[in-house]
Amino acid sequence: MHVVATAGHVDHGKSTLVRALTGMEPDRWAEERRRGMTIDLGFAWTTLASGATVAFVDVPGHERFVPNMLAGVGPVPAALMVVAADEGWMPQSAEHLAALDALGVRHALLVVARADLADPGPATAEARGEIGRTSLGAVEAVAVSAVTGAGLDDLRAALDRLVSRLPEPDLPAPVRLWIDRSFTIKGAGTVVTGTLGAGRLRTGDELELTGVPRPVRVRGLQALGVPADEVRAVARVAVNLRGVERAAVARGSALLTPGRFRGTDLIDVRVHGTPVAGLPATLMLHTGAAAVPVRVRPLGADTARLRLGSVLPLVIGDRALLRDPGRRYVAGGVTVLDVAPPGLARRGAAAARAAALSGMDGHPDLAGELRRRLLARREDLAAMGVPVAGEALVAAGGWLADPQHWARLRQRLAEEVDSYAHRHPLEPGIPAEALRRLLGLPDRALVDALVQPPLAVRDGRVTAGVSGVPPELVALVDAAFADLGGRPYAAPEAHRLAELGLGARQLAAAVRAGLVVRLADQVVLRPATPERAVEVLARLPQPFTLSAARQALDTTRRVAVPLLQLLDDRGVTRRLPDDRRQMTAPAQAQR
Repeated sequence: MHVVATAGHVDHGKSTLVRALTGMEPDRWAEERRRGMTIDLGFAWTTLASGATVAFVDVPGHERFVPNMLAGVGPVPAALMVVAADEGWMPQSAEHLAALDALGVRHALLVVARADLADPGPATAEARGEIGRTSLGAVEAVAVSAVTGAGLDDLRAALDRLVSRLPEPDLPAPVRLWIDRSFTIKGAGTVVTGTLGAGRLRTGDELELTGVPRPVRVRGLQALGVPADEVRAVARVAVNLRGVERAAVARGSALLTPGRFRGTDLIDVRVHGTPVAGLPATLMLHTGAAAVPVRVRPLGADTARLRLGSVLPLVIGDRALLRDPGRRYVAGGVTVLDVAPPGLARRGAAAARAAALSGMDGHPDLAGELRRRLLARREDLAAMGVPVAGEALVAAGGWLADPQHWARLRQRLAEEVDSYAHRHPLEPGIPAEALRRLLGLPDRALVDALVQPPLAVRDGRVTAGVSGVPPELVALVDAAFADLGGRPYAAPEAHRLAELGLGARQLAAAVRAGLVVRLADQVVLRPATPERAVEVLARLPQPFTLSAARQALDTTRRVAVPLLQLLDDRGVTRRLPDDRRQMTAPAQAQR
C-alpha cells in the first residue's frame, strides 16, 4: 500500500477528485457534506492499473483548519497538490506548499483540477514555478476534470509512476504510529487510526501509548477496512486497543514499540526558511499528527532550542514545522538535531552549543554522537535515532564510550590512584566509589572497566599493588611482630604499636588487608593464629581454665582473654558456668 495526502486551497476540488478516483466518500461528517467543505481528515483508497493500492488522506483546505491538514500530511511520504484551473494559485495553495516544504516532503504530483472550466495551462505554469522552488522540485502535472472524467486515466497512470518512485519502507524499524483519529466501537472498545510509516504491527503486540503509564495490547487490526493479523508499512491502519479508555487517546498521541523511543520536551533544531532571529518567542510545533506549543531560544543563525509544551517521542533527523497560529502562517521547517541536549547554564554555553550544532545535519552517526556525548548507553542512543549496529568501544555493560575520552579517563584514573596512595600510604587503595565521583562517571561499573594491570580492584578499592596491600603497611606490621621472640601467640604491646605509628586507622587498614586479626583495641595477632590456637587448646584436658590456656599458648592474659572470647563467638569453645572452657564437638573431631 502507498499513502498520499491531498493539499491545496479550499474549494479547489480535492475531495471531488478523491471521490472520482476511488468511488468513495472521503468526507466523514454530515456537516462537511451539508456545507460542501472538508473540515477534518478524510480517507479513501483505490487500486491502480499496476495493482498498487493507494490510500488517500484528504485534508481540509480552509485556513481555519490548517492544524487538521498538518495532522494528515505529517506522517505521509507523498502529496497530491491540487490547484483549480479557473482560480490558479491561491493563499492556501501557498501555505499548504510551505507546509510540505517545511516537513521535507520530496514526492508529489501536481493536479490541475476543474480543467473543464478554464484552460489549465496558466495555472499549471504558475503552480510548477511555485513548487519548483521547494523540496518537491520539478513535479509531473496532470490536468483533469472530475465532472467530465477527462484526464482521470492520465492521473491514475501518473499516480502509478509517483508511487513507484517512493522509497521502500523500513520494515525492521520500530513502530511509531501517530494517531490522527480515535473512536469507540460497541463490543470492541477503543480504536485508533494513523499512517504506519515504518515497521509492522501484529495482533497481540504489546505497545507503549504516549501519555498512558502502562503498556497496551493490540486486540485487532484493519487495513482499508479489511481485518488483518499483520499490517506492514506503509499503510493506513486501524488498531483496536485492549486496556485503554477512549478518553486517554487524542490526536497527536503515538503508539510505540516498547523501549525504542525517548520522550523529550527539549530539542535542538536547525530551522529552514525564516531566520531564527525573526521567529516569535512562542510558536506551535507540528510533527507527525501532533501539535504542541513551543518556546524558542535562538542559538545560531539557523539553530534554536525549543522547549515543548508536552513530551513527544522524537528522534534525531525528524522533520517538523513551526507555525504562528495567531498570524496563521508557516514560520519554517525544522530538522531535529538533538533530543537530549546539554544544559546551557554556564556563560558562553549557548555560543558553544551553536558551534557544535553547526556540524550536525540531522543524520546521526554513532562515532559522532559518542564524540559529543563521551559516554552513553546503547539503548539510549538507539531511542534517540542513532544507529548502534556499527563498531563501538563497549565500556561496560550497555555503556558505549568515545575512544579518546575513554583513554583520557584511564589516564586520569591511574593518576588519581597514585595520588591517593601518596596521601594515604597505609590504605589498601582508593575506594572505587570515590573514583567514580572524581571522574564524573554515571555508573560504578565504568570504574571497574577502566582498571587495567598493574591496577586492580579488590574489595571495592582500586590499588596499584599486586596484592592490593601497601608495602609500607606490610613493613610496619612485620616490625611490630619482629621483637616477640618467635612466640606465635604473643601480641605487640600498645606502646610498641604507637612507636611504629600503627594507630587505630592503620590497624583497621591492616585488618582489611588481612595482615592481622583484631582481638580487642590495640590487641592483634597474625591472621592464622586463632586457628592454630585451636589445635593447642584441643590437646588440653577438657574442660580447661583460662590459666591453663594462657600457659599452653605461652601468652599473656591481655591476649588470652579476648582470644578465648573470639573462639567462643566462633563456636569453637563453650564457656561453662564455672568459667572453664570446653572444646565443642566439631573442634574435638579436628584433633
